[in-house]
Amino acid sequence: MSVCVIGAGLSGLAAAHALAERGVDFVCLEKAPDVGGIWRQPQAGERGPAYLSLHLNSVKRLTGYTDFPMPDSYPLYPRHSDVAAYLRSFADWAGVRDRVELSTEVVSVERGSDDTWTVVSRDAEGAETSRRFTHVVVASGHNTEPAMPHSLPPGSESFAGTMLHSIDYRDGSDFAGQRVIVVGLGASAVDIAADLSRHAARTVLSVRRGLHIMPKQLFGIPLDEMAEVPWFTEMSFAEQRTFVEKALHTARGKLSDYGLPEPDHPVFSSAVTLSDEIFSRIRHGGVTPRPAIESIDGSLVRFTDGTTEEADAIVYCTGFRMAFPFLPEGCPVGPRGSVELYRRVVAPDHPGLHFVGLVRPLGSITRLVEAQSRWIAQIVEGEAVLPSAEVMRKEVTAYLTGIAERYGTAEGSSILVDVAPYLRELREE
Repeated sequence: MSVCVIGAGLSGLAAAHALAERGVDFVCLEKAPDVGGIWRQPQAGERGPAYLSLHLNSVKRLTGYTDFPMPDSYPLYPRHSDVAAYLRSFADWAGVRDRVELSTEVVSVERGSDDTWTVVSRDAEGAETSRRFTHVVVASGHNTEPAMPHSLPPGSESFAGTMLHSIDYRDGSDFAGQRVIVVGLGASAVDIAADLSRHAARTVLSVRRGLHIMPKQLFGIPLDEMAEVPWFTEMSFAEQRTFVEKALHTARGKLSDYGLPEPDHPVFSSAVTLSDEIFSRIRHGGVTPRPAIESIDGSLVRFTDGTTEEADAIVYCTGFRMAFPFLPEGCPVGPRGSVELYRRVVAPDHPGLHFVGLVRPLGSITRLVEAQSRWIAQIVEGEAVLPSAEVMRKEVTAYLTGIAERYGTAEGSSILVDVAPYLRELREE
């Protein structure tokens, strides 16, 4: 058996470790000049979804690999450079660094008539190499292509300042003394708004739709640890929702008290935003909430409530689209715009093609990618046997139906998972 792992971030290194432990022959291809994924990008000055103020939203105990904990010297929520250093250390400890080909971009992945996969890669000098593998593991992440709004506000072409997506944001000091509008209410939006508020002359947070904003801890318990404790997991979903809603009301009151729109959906019916800081920055006057942008005229930005702001820059924190240009068309994102994978790992119609890390939990992803990687290693060695493609497709359809009922049909919704139930599914496999 020979395996190609694509990506050497947190997920790719987990896959490499699981394969190495079993003595499986593999190579890991990483287009960056070092391991670590998005966590190494800010310090390297590279374009990507990370920025200099980025810290973990999940605790170090659960974000570190099970057999290789993060150092005791790290804070509870380490910064990006700490995580990058940790991932490099893990690659050395696991003995997989010499199996990683750095500065090597995957150009195409195609399945042949002999059930093998041909992977074409390109090195830093532009030379292409074609190799055949029995299995391919995609661990390249899903924060790939910046997603700007489908239509920008009228007059955007007249904007006299700088307009950018969060993928091109690096540090608040780059906007020192400027008037900046941040668009969005996801994790990057609240992080960037808080960061800017310490450098910019004025920071405005423009929010079209309310989202549930949760502190990183409730009652002193980190949220990702709470998601695994028995007293919480033994509750029904309705009980969990009621408990969290009451806890949020106790911890921070109503979002409208901060000038933010109230969510139009109950908690856990959409992705939530974790932040300990945004409420404090709003209450201290560092960040001013506004509704959606209605129009732009030069440097004047008008909002839907009729208020206006003069702006030197607008940062769109409007998320990312998943892109896998090297894969067969329609995989893993199907015609309905949803990720269609059996147990969120296996491509039913593409035997030998697997995915690690294409899930989005509330809390740390590490335990999930470790479980996914162990399962893939068992599949590769024949210890785990997959059901028929028809059975796998039925599971995918049932899962996506449940997701649509709870979260809707947006592309990003199809990768949302609950930690404890999902781990149980993988253990059963």
